[in-house]
Amino acid sequence: MDDIHAPTVYSGPTSGGYSNGISKDQLSLRELMAEKDRVEAELKALGKVLDSHGVNMTTSLTTFDGFPRSDIDVAQIRTTRARIIRLKNDYKDLMSRIEVGLHEHHARLQAAEAQNTATAIPTSTSSTSAASLEPPFAKVNSVISGSPADSAGLRVGDTITKFGWVDWTNHNNLARVAEAVAQNEGLPITIKVLRPSTTGGSAQPLQMQLTPRRNWGGRGLLGCHLLPL
Repeated sequence: MDDIHAPTVYSGPTSGGYSNGISKDQLSLRELMAEKDRVEAELKALGKVLDSHGVNMTTSLTTFDGFPRSDIDVAQIRTTRARIIRLKNDYKDLMSRIEVGLHEHHARLQAAEAQNTATAIPTSTSSTSAASLEPPFAKVNSVISGSPADSAGLRVGDTITKFGWVDWTNHNNLARVAEAVAQNEGLPITIKVLRPSTTGGSAQPLQMQLTPRRNWGGRGLLGCHLLPL
């Protein structure tokens, strides 16, 4: 009969600065985020191993007179606790790397936006208002509840003026939007929208972060439908 306390996850030492034999310094931002998800899943599984013994990270493993408890697998619990401690350290390191990667990602997006703006708009129009330089090129036709678009704050009726590096000058009938989504799966994209006023006034400009992802419970990476304007 199987031992109900047997571990269902690997409980050996961590890989230090490596993931699957690859230095974490060489991992892309998307790979770092995937590694974060893996570590979170393993920590959750290891937590269940402790739960199966009825202990946590601080529960005493000895009797009142100092002997190892006989009602639990002390060796397995110690191994699991050690693994959890190492993984938590790994997780902290991953989050630091991801934070740096996100800053670099946004810097690249801003540089691409600046380059596209400089290419598309003559310098003689630099004094024109920002609103006139960023006319909307797409309208949000539908948003599925619980989708990445819904979580980002998009609403039906919003019109999009910027989608990462895509704007009215280069969207190519929304084909470039599809490219931006595919290139940034799992990564946040800065989008700018105009939201119609409920009182009849001018539309409200808004900025939000939308992260394309799979396995959110529906089809596609966004969970919304856009119509070109």
